[in-house]
Amino acid sequence: MWTLLQIELYKIFRRPRTYIAFVAITALITIVQLGLKVDGKEYAAFVMADLSNTLQIDGKIINGYFVCYVLLQLLLVHVPLLIALIAADMVSGEANMGTLRLLLAKPISRTQFILAKFFASTIYTILLLVWLAILALFLSMWIFGTDDMFLLKNNYAVQIERVDIFWRYAGAFCFAALAMTTVAALGFFLSQFAENSIGPIVATMSVIIFFTILSTMSIPIFNLIKPYLFTTHMVAWKEFFDVKVNSDNETIRGTIQRPDRLINSALILFAHIVFFVGASLYVFKKKDVLS
Repeated sequence: MWTLLQIELYKIFRRPRTYIAFVAITALITIVQLGLKVDGKEYAAFVMADLSNTLQIDGKIINGYFVCYVLLQLLLVHVPLLIALIAADMVSGEANMGTLRLLLAKPISRTQFILAKFFASTIYTILLLVWLAILALFLSMWIFGTDDMFLLKNNYAVQIERVDIFWRYAGAFCFAALAMTTVAALGFFLSQFAENSIGPIVATMSVIIFFTILSTMSIPIFNLIKPYLFTTHMVAWKEFFDVKVNSDNETIRGTIQRPDRLINSALILFAHIVFFVGASLYVFKKKDVLS
């Protein structure tokens, strides 16, 4: 199994298009960081426009922790497309090149073959998020420094102490890895049904866009299915940055306002991963491989 995994990782990272995602993320993060470095004060004034007369904030609003939060909101919406480029090609790409039947002639089971490919796409996803963390968090901390983190929610504001932030990002990136692995599992599942990469990639993004629209529309009939859509739970990483407050409305260090939401979202995402991978195994075992 380990040898199969190494082979699949070699296949992924020998393709030039694999690095498109890393280059795209680097370019986008660099542009945002440059813009905030040049016009950060104007952006902070815009963010604080409605509260400037009623709230006094000590410290730098535009600091590394805040910049990373902005970048995560921007990029985690688009990262699924970059993941789909690889995950949705894992099986269909072999069929397109005519190597799928040859590979299955080797003394390996179809289960080992599928799991090795899925784990390889998962490792690629995690490495992409590690690169995102290095640039969005650590590079932003180096460029902008660190301070308390001030966030505006829908109808309230949150201020988190500097010493209480880093572990939240560690948790947020781990949760994002779970969410993006769900996307990889979906793309991997759809790759079973095509003999070229374009179809599964487009289908993966179409499913994500369709489910995202359903997740955000406030229509009663859609509210019945929202809790079961994986797109509803992909943004639950933000729960790490909602903090409990005491009777004096002061934040309680080391707390999360709704940990039950995090746990529930993580379980639903994990259930989707198990379903997509299990369905992939079932379909592939029944498949008559001719290419």
